[in-house]
Amino acid sequence: MIITKKKNKRGVNPYTEACAIGQYISMSAHKARRVIDQIRGRSYAETLLILELMPYRACYPILKLVYSAAANGNERFNKASVIINKAQVTEGTAGKKLKPRAKGRGYPIKKPTCHIRIVLKDLEAKDENFISYSLI
Repeated sequence: MIITKKKNKRGVNPYTEACAIGQYISMSAHKARRVIDQIRGRSYAETLLILELMPYRACYPILKLVYSAAANGNERFNKASVIINKAQVTEGTAGKKLKPRAKGRGYPIKKPTCHIRIVLKDLEAKDENFISYSLI
């Protein structure tokens, strides 16, 4: 599993959001989506509780990504007001090999991978690039 930490990626505001991307995680995207759908839009503390108690194998790499995204925005964020803003799973490449069978045949074995992206958003943080103009 490769975890890359990306900030200032297109579509992510660096002042109010933090992002973590896990690439080539060895599980099918369908199994990871089953867990991601449960945590999307929830608070940070509630997400940690859900992921620790769910009995699925996909919870552990997703929990690591949530911790990583929180660490990316650690100095700016108050963890009491952080929510899971975006969570998406895309299919990665499938590792292929042949399993030997009877009479010289080979059956293909496919090991699916997926890419998971978690974006946390702080509801109390203010955008420093925002300039307000008053009409006086």
